Parts: sequence; structure tokens; C-alpha cells
Amino acid sequence: MDKNIEEKIIKSYQEDEQMMILVFAQWCINHGLDPHDMYKRAYPSQEKNAALDQAAALTVPKEEAGDIADDTVLGVLSLYGNDELAHVVAKEMKKK
Repeated sequence: MDKNIEEKIIKSYQEDEQMMILVFAQWCINHGLDPHDMYKRAYPSQEKNAALDQAAALTVPKEEAGDIADDTVLGVLSLYGNDELAHVVAKEMKKK
């Protein structure tokens, strides 16, 4: 594969992954949850997540945010293999 094409694919994946993290973080804010706490429950042995820190900084108060459907957040988490995080999110959804 052409090195340039490979770099573009990787960059696109990383941008999409960052968007997934932002969707997750904003969903948490919209539901009065701390995205860092949710992430820690899913991945207790992982260190602080820099990508989550960046996404959390981009979130807006729930009054200013658009609604994010539960299916949307679960879908993007599953798409990127974040099954443990999707499980924690689904538990929170059941509490509502």
C-alpha cells in the first residue's frame, strides 16, 4: 500500500476515534455523569486517558448540547471495540 494512503487512513481513523470519544463524553455530560468516572469503571487498570481529557474539554453544558440518542453512543462505542465502556454506559441507561 502507498505510504501516503496508509497515513491518510490512519489519520482518518484517529479523527473518527476522537469524534467517538467526544460523543461519549457529551452523552455523559448530558446525563449528569462524569466521563472520566465512567471510563475508569470500564477500564480500572488503565492510566489517565489523554484523548478523553481532550474530548471532555470540548464538551458543552447539557443545556447547550443537542440530544445524543442512547443507541448512537452505544453504536459508536461498539464500532471502536469499546465493549467494556458500552457495558458501563448500558448499565447507566437502565438506571434512568
